[in-house]
Amino acid sequence: MNIRPLHDRIVVRRLDEERTSAGGIVIPDSATEKPMTGEVLAVGNGKRQDNGERMTPDVSVGDKVLFGKYSGTEVKVEGEEVLVMREDDIMGVIEG
Repeated sequence: MNIRPLHDRIVVRRLDEERTSAGGIVIPDSATEKPMTGEVLAVGNGKRQDNGERMTPDVSVGDKVLFGKYSGTEVKVEGEEVLVMREDDIMGVIEG
């Protein structure tokens, strides 16, 4: 990926949601919502504090994260749609 986010920005690729319900019914694309989970593709250097030091980001490349429904800005990079968001928009890291 040829994008390097600045400061506390993070580049995330949305992960696909299940398209089948618990009962086995296939849900069409038009009825599904955008997923709120994604994989971190790139991380900035961190936000600069008032004293000039940088805060190290809590996420790293490859982490699976949970974020808000309307978080970030969608951009197209090398033909792939990704989200660029602030680290503050991420609610948590999915482990396991």
